[in-house]
Amino acid sequence: MATEAAGRHDVEAAEAELRALDQTTRDSGWSRDALGAMAEPRVVTEIPGPRARGLIEADHKVTSPSLPRAYPFAPARGAGSMLEDVDGNVFLDFNAGIAVCSTGHAHPAVVSAIQRQAERLLHYSGGDFYLGVYSEVCAELDRLTSVGGPARTFLTNSGTEAVEAAIKLARNSTGRQYLIAFIGGFHGRSYGSVSLTASKAKYHEGFGPLLPGVLHAPYGVPPSEWIEPVLFKRLVPPGEVAAIVVEPIQGEGGYVVPPAGWLSEIRELCDRHGILLIADEIQTGMGRTGRMWAMEHEGVTPDVLLAGKGIASGMPLGAMIARADVMTWDKGAHGSTYAGNPVCCASALATFELLEGGLVENAATIGQTLIDGLTKIAARRPAIREVRGRGLMIGVDFADEHAADAVELACLRRGLLVLRAGDHAIRLAPPLVLRRDQAEVGLRIFEEAVSEVAG
Repeated sequence: MATEAAGRHDVEAAEAELRALDQTTRDSGWSRDALGAMAEPRVVTEIPGPRARGLIEADHKVTSPSLPRAYPFAPARGAGSMLEDVDGNVFLDFNAGIAVCSTGHAHPAVVSAIQRQAERLLHYSGGDFYLGVYSEVCAELDRLTSVGGPARTFLTNSGTEAVEAAIKLARNSTGRQYLIAFIGGFHGRSYGSVSLTASKAKYHEGFGPLLPGVLHAPYGVPPSEWIEPVLFKRLVPPGEVAAIVVEPIQGEGGYVVPPAGWLSEIRELCDRHGILLIADEIQTGMGRTGRMWAMEHEGVTPDVLLAGKGIASGMPLGAMIARADVMTWDKGAHGSTYAGNPVCCASALATFELLEGGLVENAATIGQTLIDGLTKIAARRPAIREVRGRGLMIGVDFADEHAADAVELACLRRGLLVLRAGDHAIRLAPPLVLRRDQAEVGLRIFEEAVSEVAG
C-alpha cells in the first residue's frame, strides 16, 4: 500500500509539474512569420534548458519506459523548418518529426483546413458510414498512385497499420501464406509489421514467437543470388509466397539506396511467380525523395503501395493503395473505427495540394543542394564514409555508431536537429518547405559538428 501511495504521489507531482511548465513555457514573442523566416538557430540556454529538464523529469514518471527518446529536446511550437523549444531556443529542423511534417510546422493552409473541418465534424467512423472527405482522400490517392491499373484505397491511423492491412490483403488475395522482407528493413512495431522489420534485434527481443511465414533476404542483392537459390530452393517454393515487401530506400535501416535496377529485378521476379510486390513508401513517399513516390525513380510499379508519415502533415493517417483486382476482400474482412478521421483527411487534402503545388519539386532541388554540399564536406572530412540519398531523404554514414552519436549531439548543441539511423548513419529529412538559405546554414553547422567530433 505504501508503494502504491508513493506511486500516486509521483504521478500527481508529475501532473502538477507538467501543468506548471505548460503555463510558464518561455515564448520568444516572435510571430509565426518571424519564426518561419529564420535560417540561423538561436540557442539561449544550455541544451536541455531548465524548463526542458523539468519536463523530461516529469515525463519519466508517467510515460512508458519503452519510448526510446533520441535526445533531450522538448519542442513547444514551430513554423516552416524552424522549431522553438520550451526554453525559447530556436532550432533548424532537419528531422521533420521523423519525416512526418512534410509541409513544415503549422503550415497556414493545413491549419486552416483542420480548423474548418473541426468546426463541422470532428469524428464519425468512415468504416461504418459514408464520409465525403474520406472518399475524397481515397480518390486523390488513387489518382496520385500507380499500381498497374485502377486502384482502391484503405485508410489507416498510421504506417504500421497500413503494413498490417497489407499483410492481411496479400494473404487473402493470393491464398498464399509466406511473406518476404529484407534485412535492414523497418515496417513498424505492431505484431505483424515488426515480424517484417529486420533493422534491429531489439525490436524482436522478448516478443517471440513472431508472425509465422515471414522470411528475410539481404537488401540490394540480386534475387538470382539469394532469393532464388536460397529461399526458393531451400526454404519455400515461390508458389507459396504471397508478397515481397520492400522499402524503395531503407529508412530506419540507414537511408540505404539500393543499386540501380534492383527494384526492377524484384518486380520481374514477382511477375514470374505471381507474387504481389508491396512498396512500403511510408517514409519515402509523399514527395520526400523529389518524386511523389520513390518507386518512380526506378520506373517500377508495385501492386500495393503503403503511405503514412508525411501524408497529412503530422496528423495521424496512413493508407494502403492497391490495384482494384487485388483489393477484392469481402465486407468486414478489415476495418477501423478511427482511420480516416475527418480532421486528418482534411489535413491530407491540404497536404496533397501543397505537394503538387511545388513542394515535391522543392524537395528535388533543395535535396540536390544538400547532397552536393555534403559530398564536398565529405571530401574535406574523412570521418564521413558515404553520402547517399534522394531528394530530402539523405543519409551520411560514419565509421561507427559512436561517431554518429557524437555528431548528432554536437548538432543538437548548435541548434540543428538531425537523427541517427541504421548502424552508424545520420539521416537528414527536413520539411519539404526547406529554403536554400536554411539548407546552407544546416550544411555549415553539420560540418562544424563533424569537425568537433573528428578533433
